[in-house]
Amino acid sequence: MPATGILSDTRFRRHDTGAGHPEARARLAVIDEALEASGLLQTCTRLEPRPATDAVIQFVHTHDYLTRLDAACRQGYPYIDVPESAICPESFEIARLAAGGVVEAARRIAGGELKRAFCAVRPPGHHAERDRSMGFCLLNNVAIAACVLRSEFKLDRLAVLDFDVHHCNGTQHTFDADPSVLVISLHGHPNYLYPGTGFEDEVGLGPGHGYTLNIPFRPGAGDDDYREAFTTRVIPAVGRFAPQMILVSAGFDAHADDPIGNLALSDDSFAWMTEVIVELAERHARGRVLSVLEGGYNGEVLARCVPEHVRRLL
Repeated sequence: MPATGILSDTRFRRHDTGAGHPEARARLAVIDEALEASGLLQTCTRLEPRPATDAVIQFVHTHDYLTRLDAACRQGYPYIDVPESAICPESFEIARLAAGGVVEAARRIAGGELKRAFCAVRPPGHHAERDRSMGFCLLNNVAIAACVLRSEFKLDRLAVLDFDVHHCNGTQHTFDADPSVLVISLHGHPNYLYPGTGFEDEVGLGPGHGYTLNIPFRPGAGDDDYREAFTTRVIPAVGRFAPQMILVSAGFDAHADDPIGNLALSDDSFAWMTEVIVELAERHARGRVLSVLEGGYNGEVLARCVPEHVRRLL
């Protein structure tokens, strides 16, 4: 049976966002230590990241944006586009490494070497738009991987399932008009939470109409709300689409103890959602799941929930 892979590399910690920034290098230190202590690093196949090429990145992002990002890092700017997208001189290099690692994991799953994988990378990606950074995100790792899967492996039914507390504006906009990618996002309601997109009536454009599913939750929504949404909306939508692979934007900031989210999930919900995703993949996608870290800013929550997420991918 193909193995489950883990992508983890201390170089991702070199993306320095500065003192007091929520998306800090300590997030990955906590995750790496928890995965090591759980024995999962020894159980899973370790993946080594290689930087994504310009050609691969430009499936999603413009040449002009990459040039701006590279120049901003080289010149020592404190951020790119918006103050929350903090950068350091090495940030572009590390973002390329993260995107390349996620692409490598996607290729190995599509090629049959792996069945599933979890990528503990930073900076995160799902807010990154075609031509700009937003919300801590520099390159859209999941969107880039999806484009590689379509181009190199001719997969024409990919599902992106994003359970980060913030709407995946960058991912949605990448595939708005594309019927080959079903984008499902469960997130805090845009009236109350960044980035202010992801209303239920955002359902895709033109040929992509009906291939975007946004499920926003009012502040304080919890476990029962998510289980109902999965049961009544997510599971039927994935079943109708029958994807060839499921790509997960795995954010852990919908947890009740997250410092910047406004929802109230318990540890159990993240484990349960992962179990459901794996069951859907076994039913429709030959078991293939690629999970990529997005948000989650409470170290204790990450230390508990990420190993359980990976354990269920196994």
